[in-house]
Amino acid sequence: MRLAFLLAAFTLLALPAAAFPDRPVTLVIPFAPGGPTDTTGRLVAEGLSQRLGQRFVVENVSGAGSSIGSARVARAAPDGHVLLVNHLALPGSAALQANLPYDTATAFASVGLINYGPMILIGRRDLPARDVAAAFAWMRAGGERVTLGHAGTGSALHLCGLLIQHRLGTRFTEIGYRGSAPAFQDMLGGRVDVICDISTTGLPQVNAGAARAFAVTTRARLPALPDVPTLAESGFEGFELVLWNALFAPAGTPRPVIERLNTALREVLADPVIRERFASFGSAIFPPAEQTPEAAESRLQAEIVAIRDTVRAMGVQPER
Repeated sequence: MRLAFLLAAFTLLALPAAAFPDRPVTLVIPFAPGGPTDTTGRLVAEGLSQRLGQRFVVENVSGAGSSIGSARVARAAPDGHVLLVNHLALPGSAALQANLPYDTATAFASVGLINYGPMILIGRRDLPARDVAAAFAWMRAGGERVTLGHAGTGSALHLCGLLIQHRLGTRFTEIGYRGSAPAFQDMLGGRVDVICDISTTGLPQVNAGAARAFAVTTRARLPALPDVPTLAESGFEGFELVLWNALFAPAGTPRPVIERLNTALREVLADPVIRERFASFGSAIFPPAEQTPEAAESRLQAEIVAIRDTVRAMGVQPER
């Protein structure tokens, strides 16, 4: 009798993973098409589709620094058929937006970390500054006349911009968009002065001479931009900001489904073609030990606390 009970219990536990996915999966990207998270999400969606035998449909639900798309996933059925790819904006929104329709710390089940990379402080091509020292001097002198584009309140671009303004002791005029791609396009068109964007978007435009890179946000220089200094070596001692992407499901998603997704994600990230694609735009894959659901959850919870404390120390009040 006991053996029969254990077998039945094991069968019930195995059912969610065995049946998943039994229909197309929606992968929500909480930013406009064409941005770095969109690029990452589409690569992951294609790889997961190949490995799990179901179509992964990318849905761009942009706005409010990723919180609209994140809310879409938070209220979805917890069966693994609606997923989220998000990054620093997830804990950033928790610190910079009041009255979110979900509790960031409890609304999501972490599946796994995907990739990470530096952000680049970039200016329009005709900006009257050729290096980071001249750019800082121009920004301080310009103050509110300087326009900063970002992907909405709480986005990684917004957080990076806030940190730079805080270090410079000045305030810019901030212009929010529904993602980094439209913000970047306005900078290329001369309607925005500066942007702090992920290397995924910035590198091709900088290399093409369409925009000017002043500094990177990581402690080490970016191999693809060896002549561009870090912010830490440009007067911002200790400055480091790494943009990471991770895969999330709604809270309450069965553990076997999370594990099945994580296994498939690990296979995607081990693919040499995928790794080369990420490397081509200055992004690195997290090492296998950090690709677990536990590592992703630990990073999310730590970032919620760290960003909240940093924002409070800066005296920035959450927007209502």
